[in-house]
Amino acid sequence: MLQGFPPVADASTHTLILGSFPGVASLAATQYYAHPRNQFWRLLGAVIGEPLHELAYDARVARLLAHGIGLWDVLAACEREGSLDAAIRNANPNDFASFRRHAPQLRKVCFNGKTSGRFEPVIRAAGYATLVLPSSSPANAILSFDQKLRVWRDILTHDETD
Repeated sequence: MLQGFPPVADASTHTLILGSFPGVASLAATQYYAHPRNQFWRLLGAVIGEPLHELAYDARVARLLAHGIGLWDVLAACEREGSLDAAIRNANPNDFASFRRHAPQLRKVCFNGKTSGRFEPVIRAAGYATLVLPSSSPANAILSFDQKLRVWRDILTHDETD
């Protein structure tokens, strides 16, 4: 059974980006989105106007938190050969009920890809604004970087009805 990572968030986190579960490269590095071809850090850097992909991991995380953005995965643990979401078996979800205490300012939850996006209706029903993003994974090669970025820019938009 593989174990995921703790959330990257603090009391001022207002937006959370959820992946499905760390891939092989991320687990080996103990870093979110460590695979060099994953576009996560480039996409999010373009959204917040900072060159995240050029920074050391600790600096990337610090810059995200400074912008009120946190990271986590929908799954706490699972069995999987390789890195593809389709290979996930015996998955255990993370405890989102307790996350509200960890990040009381949380208003919006974004999902990095369709696998994590399956949890969107539950999170929306809990009262959060939600957004399902095109996956930043290298396995999602059908969309160009610019096509993904058009949707990713909505991470920072705030719905006034929230």
